Amino acid sequence: MSKGVLVTGGAGYIGSHVVRQLGEAGEKIVVLDNLSKGFREAVLYGELVIGDTGDKALVSRILKEHDIDSVMHFAAHTIVPESVADPLKYYGNNTCNTRNLLECCSEHGVKHFIFSSTAAVYGLPPEPLASEEADLAPINPYGMSKLMSEWMLRDLSAATDLRHVILRYFNVAGSDPGGRIGQSTPEATLLIKVACEAAVGKREQISIFGTDYPTPDGTGIRDYIHVDDLADAHLKALDFLRNGGESSIMNCGYGHGYSVREVLDMVSKVNGNPLTIKEEPRRAGDPPELVAKAEKVRKILGWTPKYDNLELIVKTSLEWERKLAGNT
Repeated sequence: MSKGVLVTGGAGYIGSHVVRQLGEAGEKIVVLDNLSKGFREAVLYGELVIGDTGDKALVSRILKEHDIDSVMHFAAHTIVPESVADPLKYYGNNTCNTRNLLECCSEHGVKHFIFSSTAAVYGLPPEPLASEEADLAPINPYGMSKLMSEWMLRDLSAATDLRHVILRYFNVAGSDPGGRIGQSTPEATLLIKVACEAAVGKREQISIFGTDYPTPDGTGIRDYIHVDDLADAHLKALDFLRNGGESSIMNCGYGHGYSVREVLDMVSKVNGNPLTIKEEPRRAGDPPELVAKAEKVRKILGWTPKYDNLELIVKTSLEWERKLAGNT
């Protein structure tokens, strides 16, 4: 009988796409989610346990009863401005709960751990292309809370036989091309999601924060990765660890970016109607350009993206927003 995989935060946006792909691959899955941001109906495979990663008794019971040897850890708060306003919430959920989860994993002999990290650990990198070897200097508690978890994972792996893959996400976007699940996060802050909400009439307008950056059109450039490609990287990371791969850190992005204006133009094009756009001053801490140096994930995991196309990313996002709005 194959060992089980525990997915924390598996009812959330990224976690649910990974659970879907794990299920399609025939894996034995347990999802742990407190449903504070996730959705029960987004869990298409496996058993859903409602609870917190900080609940050591619950986590220990799951690991034991389901014979778990691999953990994928998505459960986290992810809103940067909220982390600045309420840092202890982020250190509590993202860092302390990760520590509790790792302690349980260590006690129960979990072999493989895949961690959902972020490009926010780079802060304001001096180069537009951020490599895994770049200096780590988060500028907000969200990024710092994730970096502290990376350090704990590194140190635990050095002291035990646990091996891990840390995946640092860039700007995740899009939804399941099959239309079954998508990004349903309330009060979302990710540009493509927000723009698609504006396109379906859920928001009156969309703001561009900063039009005077040293970029070709003055707006910030980011590396947008389709959620299904990101999910595929997690499955490949699991195979890599199962086949004896060493602990590794990898960026997850396409290695090229689009500006805010290019994204909004594409949403307008796919939707067939222009968006109402408001230009605002820059936000503190937004780098002009942040793109993944992403050769490592391709080389080590043999990862080849299928959805590296802005129009396709926007199309799947917009289809999901229309579904949520009930006007498909």
